[in-house]
Amino acid sequence: MSAVQRKPAARSAGYARVFAVPEFRAVFAAHTLSMLGVIVSEIALSVLVYDLTGSPLLSALAFALGFLPYLVGGTLLSGVADRLPARRVLVGCDLVCAGCVALMALPGTGIAALLALRCCLAVVSPVFAGTRMATLSDILDGDLFVLGRSLLRIVAQSALLVGYGLGGLLLTVVAPRHALLITVGTFLASAALLRLGTRRRPARVREAAGLAGARPLFADRRVRLLLLLFWVPSMFSVVPEALAAPYADELGAGSTGLGLLMCALPVGTVAGELFAGARLRPVTRERMALPLVCLTLLPYLGYALRPGLPASLLLLLLSGAGTAHTLGLDQWFVRAVPRELRGRAMTVLSAGLMTIQGVGMTLAGAAAEVVGVTGTVAGAGVLGVLCCCVLAAGVRRTESRDRAEPVMTGR
Repeated sequence: MSAVQRKPAARSAGYARVFAVPEFRAVFAAHTLSMLGVIVSEIALSVLVYDLTGSPLLSALAFALGFLPYLVGGTLLSGVADRLPARRVLVGCDLVCAGCVALMALPGTGIAALLALRCCLAVVSPVFAGTRMATLSDILDGDLFVLGRSLLRIVAQSALLVGYGLGGLLLTVVAPRHALLITVGTFLASAALLRLGTRRRPARVREAAGLAGARPLFADRRVRLLLLLFWVPSMFSVVPEALAAPYADELGAGSTGLGLLMCALPVGTVAGELFAGARLRPVTRERMALPLVCLTLLPYLGYALRPGLPASLLLLLLSGAGTAHTLGLDQWFVRAVPRELRGRAMTVLSAGLMTIQGVGMTLAGAAAEVVGVTGTVAGAGVLGVLCCCVLAAGVRRTESRDRAEPVMTGR
């Protein structure tokens, strides 16, 4: 592999060129199946636990366990993504997930086993996500990688919008355990697509240091700041979603209003990513990344005025569109991380995102008990903007090093 200096492309490569790469099509299809399978399994498991126990607490815990073990898998197992061949890790993770869900679907599986298996899924998930993103940097180069990663995020957001509706509809015609069997099929199909549709590549590192975990990443100041710049906005951005139910109740908006409040942020995110990826040049995306990350939480301040439903939806759409800053951050991140560390870097990034969103939701609920929903969302906007500005200034100070150092490509 040669290290070469690369400049951002003059214009956007375009999403069509990304789909022209056969390996990416296989990764994209596998990602879509995995996302839908995960969402259906979350709904089915939550309903199954409630049917077995009648306990809202245990039903909610079955859902929350999808977040909590991410930190364990992302830290202790992050080196696996670089220590083993990527395709073997991806297929193995899919097979482990299929096996766990198959055990969940067995009639004799009790509550303790169901929750333990849910934890296993969550431990494996960051390893799979990180390895997939590292593989993406091998399959796609430069702006194609940024757009490919953008497409996978768009699928994730769209799957949230479509998957929960389909999952709820599915459970009206099949039992929860039968719905879990459908999820087993999606994981197996994903494994087959990745096994047959991607090339075998050797492990990035072969020495034992490949299992050293996240320590080498956090030792690098620029990488550390970029990780925080991915994570911190996410912690604050989930606050309105976490409090959507009580806010809809305050507005008297009913279940329809609740659904709209839950959808507004993902819709804004998808729209912002599509526009930035298709219309803006790579150099423009990088130039606007830091200003945009400082502004993306600013609309939350509008909650201090206690807006009605239409105004609240507009504020959430604007904030969601601001997350287009991630396209610029993506290119900086892959440029800053050496190829031999990319697997663990993407694993840690994924695990941190899920963990910090869970923390943000928990803190939002606690704060709302004291200052109310609108005060909590507005406060998240103020604190979020301040934190993002501090981190953006730190990243700006390390920018000259990023431009001076060679870019390790995965081609």
